[in-house]
Amino acid sequence: MPSSSDNPARPAAGVRLCALDEIADPGAKGFRFRAERWLFAGFVVRSGDLLRGYVDSCPHASWPLGMDDRYLTRDNGHILCAGHGALFKLDGLCVAGPCVGQHLHDWPVVLADGALFTA
Repeated sequence: MPSSSDNPARPAAGVRLCALDEIADPGAKGFRFRAERWLFAGFVVRSGDLLRGYVDSCPHASWPLGMDDRYLTRDNGHILCAGHGALFKLDGLCVAGPCVGQHLHDWPVVLADGALFTA
């Protein structure tokens, strides 16, 4: 199976994802892309000036982190793995659970003219 960087479904740079105001502040939003039998899943976290994109895959078990755009804890302070409860700082570092010390894989995004795009 290819890594997320060589996944044929991973969108090329410049693909428009959404308007910035479609992501709550603080909040997160997931994105799915298909190419034949391949799927790429990513999500974007927004908190104040912070905008970070990540591949939607737990580094411990490789399953999706969130469900229905619910990626953050109730206090919006951490990213939560819905599968086993691991907690990640908003910078992607795991601070609790079976993958402590590991990082989420970046999915670079950019803000331009009030919209988010893949980088």
